[in-house]
Amino acid sequence: MTADEIERLARGVLASDRRALGKAITLVESSRADHQAAAQRLLESVLPSTGGAARLGVSGVPGAGKSTFIEALGLYLIGAGRRVAVLAVDPSSAVTGGSILGDKTRMPRLAAADAAFIRPSPAGGALGGVARHTREALLLCEAAGFDVVLVETVGVGQSEHIVSSMVDTFLLLALAGAGDELQGIKRGILELVDVIAINKADGAERERAERTAVEYKSALRLLRGDDAPWVPRVTTVSALEARGIDRVWALVEEHRSFLAASGQLTERRSAQRKRWLSSLVREALEAELWSTPGVQREAPGIEALVQSGAITPTEGARRLLATFRQR
Repeated sequence: MTADEIERLARGVLASDRRALGKAITLVESSRADHQAAAQRLLESVLPSTGGAARLGVSGVPGAGKSTFIEALGLYLIGAGRRVAVLAVDPSSAVTGGSILGDKTRMPRLAAADAAFIRPSPAGGALGGVARHTREALLLCEAAGFDVVLVETVGVGQSEHIVSSMVDTFLLLALAGAGDELQGIKRGILELVDVIAINKADGAERERAERTAVEYKSALRLLRGDDAPWVPRVTTVSALEARGIDRVWALVEEHRSFLAASGQLTERRSAQRKRWLSSLVREALEAELWSTPGVQREAPGIEALVQSGAITPTEGARRLLATFRQR
């Protein structure tokens, strides 16, 4: 792209042009070197207009009703005068690498709202169910004037800390009656979560959802301690009936107010940018390593030795790194 094309695209994003925003996100998601260079120039030009949105990550086990919940929350926020962007990370097709669930079809009413923007992106095998360029897409949505950005992940995985590393508030959508609820949720998630919403608290399940909420509150008090600066809030919600959505958002705002008043919002975002830098450096170094001709020649033999047990993975890594350093 030429400098003029990048400038026009930046102006379109800043003017809240949805087509320009979609094109900009496509640009940052591209793996082409020239597109990546153009994307970085674009991001630098809109960076002063970023940072003003409430960033909320939503995770939960499959079947927890994340899309239904996000649609209900998005419609509630739009009704309150907010503009909402949803970065919905889909599981990736093993054949095409593309999104296979199609969040726009799962959030039809929200997708049709003028004050909403939904962007499904394939996870592409990225850790934590977060697409590689979700952070850049989040910045572009902020630059386009969306004051709430929701990041929906594939589900609860081993790297959900990646979700919390890009948002202000991490919300876990849980279910009652799904087995040993507290046994099934990894301790690491409970250490990261800021708000828990027990979904599907409707009909005959409402009472059980309330009991589950009490169990979560007790577990979190034991885990965090009563003297913790912030003990995660727990509530119940029925996304299907759009009941309790206001309570959930009130807790999200309470957490954000706590972060702002304590100075942790600025500190958290600063630390997130530092971790983002480190992750990008690691990715770039790994890509450079595997593309080095010497490593490409030696790798098959070293991998075969590791697989057969002739050498340890540690020794295999040492040999590959030694070859890389001799390039």
